[in-house]
Amino acid sequence: MSKKIYFDNAATTKVRKEVVDEMMKYFTEYYGNPSSGIYEIGRSSKEAIDKARNIIASFINANESELFFTSGGTESDNWAIKGVAFANQDKGKHIITTKIEHHAVLHTCEYLKKFGFETTYLNVDKYGMVDLEELKNSIRPDTILISIMYANNEIGTVQPIEEIGKIAKEHKIIFHTDAVQALGGVKIDVKKENIDLMSMSAHKVHGPKGIGALYIRKGVKLDNFMHGGAQERRKRAGTESVQNIVGFGKAVELMSLEFDEKITKLKSLRDRLIEGIKNNIEDVLLNGHPEKRLPNNVNFSYEYIEGESILLWLDMNGISASSGSACTSGSLDPSHVLLATGLDHGTAHGSIRFTIGDETTEEEIDFVVEQMKEIVQKLRNMSPLYKKH
Repeated sequence: MSKKIYFDNAATTKVRKEVVDEMMKYFTEYYGNPSSGIYEIGRSSKEAIDKARNIIASFINANESELFFTSGGTESDNWAIKGVAFANQDKGKHIITTKIEHHAVLHTCEYLKKFGFETTYLNVDKYGMVDLEELKNSIRPDTILISIMYANNEIGTVQPIEEIGKIAKEHKIIFHTDAVQALGGVKIDVKKENIDLMSMSAHKVHGPKGIGALYIRKGVKLDNFMHGGAQERRKRAGTESVQNIVGFGKAVELMSLEFDEKITKLKSLRDRLIEGIKNNIEDVLLNGHPEKRLPNNVNFSYEYIEGESILLWLDMNGISASSGSACTSGSLDPSHVLLATGLDHGTAHGSIRFTIGDETTEEEIDFVVEQMKEIVQKLRNMSPLYKKH
């Protein structure tokens, strides 16, 4: 197979042609500032933003007035956590999250220590699932926020969000979820699931980079993250990136039309890849929940060898994959997510994440399995750990 195979859709996705075509109009034709609403070219930009906001809000069953555009998932996470913390510190300074969150959440909680906030980090089981009883037992009178990601970006485990939302609501605690990886992979209903704040990003769903959103349930009290003009109903200042917002809206619109068919296809391909690796390679461990996982995520640990070596061989064969989160790819440390599930450092270092996409084929799945079988055996033949085994 001569073409490139892209199996790292958790890191980012290819922008769809229909999305690019829709965006181009707002670079060259409807380029007005949406705040300049008196004349037609400015009104066109504002109307495009309103349309995109309505599409995305409808997809998650929110009101359009509850959706605010940001620069991406990291900003949305920062705004949600810092915004709640500083706006509600008169009620308490305790936050609950998990040990497997994205660093946009973990580092934000760490930052808040400077201001007297305390964070409880929940454990997860071997599948990366939180314990609801531990969550309940961690709630204190001064707990003001629970922040638990919807689905993990590395191992694909989907958390019991509706149950978590119910617990938060019963205790009158604000509930935030990082849904950057979940958007497009599971059906999200912010009302049914009692979600108060939710982070999203366009480039995970075949939209452009540099644009995201934060859902803020009406009535939730949080400080503004950006200060300046009156954009985004005075909550998030700065001239709106009209073309990116339009691209986000178009990506979600296309996704909503094809959602059920897409999920069915991805699950079939995912399971084909999982079974292919299990049946052809010995001493492997599937990371993440075997059933409650994203439809495109396959993460295995390969005993006696390192993931970085596998990635180099895959790349030489035209296959793009990952050893974990793209945000930590420059680190030599093993994944904090895999360590939290109980893996030792050696096993965690030998992990590879494949995340398939809309254009993935059965032929590509079978080719990757074939290549992995050969690569793993080559590396194990050179490994002193394997020889000792």
